[in-house]
Amino acid sequence: MKKKSIYSSILNSVGQIAILIDPEKTNTEAQLNSLLETLENSDVQFLFVGGSSAKKKHVEFVVEFLKKNCKFPVILFPGSNQQFSHCADGILYLSLLTSRNTKFLIDQHVENSVEIYHSNVEILPTAYLLINGNSDSSVAKISSSIPLPRNAKKQALKISLAGLLQGKKIIFLDAGSGAKKTVPCSLIKEIKNHTNAPIIVGGGIKTTKKLISLKKAGVNIIVIGNYIEEDLCNFKFISDYLTEINNA
Repeated sequence: MKKKSIYSSILNSVGQIAILIDPEKTNTEAQLNSLLETLENSDVQFLFVGGSSAKKKHVEFVVEFLKKNCKFPVILFPGSNQQFSHCADGILYLSLLTSRNTKFLIDQHVENSVEIYHSNVEILPTAYLLINGNSDSSVAKISSSIPLPRNAKKQALKISLAGLLQGKKIIFLDAGSGAKKTVPCSLIKEIKNHTNAPIIVGGGIKTTKKLISLKKAGVNIIVIGNYIEEDLCNFKFISDYLTEINNA
C-alpha cells in the first residue's frame, strides 16, 4: 500500500500537535531520550526539527537519532539552508513573506536547491508569516523583519493568498519562540474563510484552553517548542488536551 503523504496527513485533520526540537538546545542522546520518554504513548502527530541558528551537524544528529528511535514523522523547520538532513521525512520549504530581506525570500533556498530537489524528503512549500507576539523573537532579529500587527487580518490574508498563488501549499503563522501572546484566532479565521489550505500556528502556546481554541479556529497543526524545552513536565497541558479531544 502506498505510503500516505505528510501533506495529506496535515490537510485532512485539525488540532494536530507538533513538538518543535531546536538542535541548538537539544542535541544529546540523554536529552532526546528524555523527550521521547515523555512523548511515549502520546497522540502527538509530528516532530519538527529546526531553529534560528542551529548547526548542520546538530540537525543531522537529531534527525538521525529520532528516525532510529521513534515512530513520529520528522519534519525539518529550517532557519537556514544548513539545516537539512536526507534522513528527514519532510521539510517545510519556508519563504518568509513578511520580510523584504531576499535572504529569507529566495537566497537561502538557492544555496542547496539541487541537494533538496534530488533528495527523497517530501517538500512542503510553505508561506511563512511572522505575527507580533509582544516579544522580540529570534526569527525577527535574524531576518531583520517586522512582524505583522496582531490586528492586521486583511494584510495577513493578502500575504497568505499571494503565497498560495505563488505555489505555496501551507500557511505558517508564527508569533515567535517565547511569544507572550499567541496568533489571534480572529486572524486565523479570516484566512480560513478564504482558503482551504492547511494552516500551522506556533508561538507562545501554553494552555489546554488555547489549544482547544486553535483547533476550533481550524488550525491543522499547533506547534509547541520553547515551553516544553523549559521543562518536560509542561507537556501535561498537551496530554490533557489530547485526552479531552479524544474523549469528546
